[in-house]
Amino acid sequence: MPTPLYDSLRALAGTHPLRLDMPGHHGGPLPGGFPWPSEIDFTENGHTGDLYGGEPDAIQAAERLWAERFGFDSCLFLTGGSTQGIHAGLALLAGEGGPAALDRGSHRSVYHALALLDLTPHFIPRPWLAGEGVTGPVLPETVGKALKAHPEIKTVCITSPTYYGVLSDIPAIAGVCRAHGAKLMVDGAHGAHLPFLGYTGYQAADVVVMSAHKTLPAPGQTALLLANGFGLDQLQRWGSVYGTSSPSYVLMSALDAARDYMEGEGTARYLETVRLTEALRGRWPALAPRDGLALDPARLTLFSPDGFALADALRARGIYPEMADAGHVVCILTCAGGPAEAERLERALADTGLTGPYPPIPPPPEPPQAVLTPRRALFAPRERVLLSQSAGRVCAGQIAPYPPGVPVIAPGERIEKKHLAYLREIGYNEVYCDVIRPREE
Repeated sequence: MPTPLYDSLRALAGTHPLRLDMPGHHGGPLPGGFPWPSEIDFTENGHTGDLYGGEPDAIQAAERLWAERFGFDSCLFLTGGSTQGIHAGLALLAGEGGPAALDRGSHRSVYHALALLDLTPHFIPRPWLAGEGVTGPVLPETVGKALKAHPEIKTVCITSPTYYGVLSDIPAIAGVCRAHGAKLMVDGAHGAHLPFLGYTGYQAADVVVMSAHKTLPAPGQTALLLANGFGLDQLQRWGSVYGTSSPSYVLMSALDAARDYMEGEGTARYLETVRLTEALRGRWPALAPRDGLALDPARLTLFSPDGFALADALRARGIYPEMADAGHVVCILTCAGGPAEAERLERALADTGLTGPYPPIPPPPEPPQAVLTPRRALFAPRERVLLSQSAGRVCAGQIAPYPPGVPVIAPGERIEKKHLAYLREIGYNEVYCDVIRPREE
């Protein structure tokens, strides 16, 4: 019988590609000789434990080790990726029907959570870094300004690090939140490795979501929901709402094995990756830390006059970056690689000749007017039209081109001519977008 998906993946693996995207294991063996594990693929049977409740068991013991290692009161394993954690975390903090201060550059799962919980967003802008062509960190004073203007907001959600590796000052932002009686949630999906490298900033937040599979040697969909000031039972309650009632014991046990590995050899190898990343930044045009700009030390964001062409050229040479935009190519370097992988990447970069200064990238305009709530925009009837013919219509989904990865137009916002002009300027024009049908606008 044919197995097209399996055969396709096996064929790709047989080319021995250099994987600089997620999952963080990059195709290598999982820690401790972790097998593909039909023999440990159990369900709840009275012996295996219950992810979402019951008496203390091995699952809770494994979760407690993560919580203690990262400095949190509680931890819940997630088998639905950070998306499950984002939904559960916002339900825990914000509840239903209220306001929330939101990083404009949030992942689409945050926008979906706004709709599912019927939350009203108040967007927090990020500064535009013209010298790097990306948005900068969320500034504590910007958060303070939003909370002062809207004292009814009691939940703030930001992303750190960004796809490009930009870190925000979480302790300072958490202090601002506390001063206004608000809770802070951090989408740290790309930062699960950082605490093993000595980073302690996440501990200042009330809730943090991390994707183990993005930057650690862990299978796809494995993630963590961590909290301070909340018990495991509260995390279990909301995790069970947004997660499957049949969570994979394979994935949960892989999280256990990944933490154990990172306690020793994994951290040592990651520290070597940090040194390699620093060296690569010194030899190739790349995003680098400076005063006012803190970065993930293992994230390599290369500059290019044509990021899309560079990414294509790397793929043609069997090297798969995580993402590209008009002026950047992002590579996820993890403990799964080492000097040989760095040398292979350097040979390919030299061969392509496509690194160098990026083209002028304008910042996005001010956000459009919101005319529908995220919930109404999600559930309203919609139709698909050419973006160039959408002026005056209400957007039904995110329009978030790269760069900068921040929605130019979010669900429920009216599409204006100035936003279409910006999208044309960055080459994002003759595409289709979803808009609300006229009778719903």
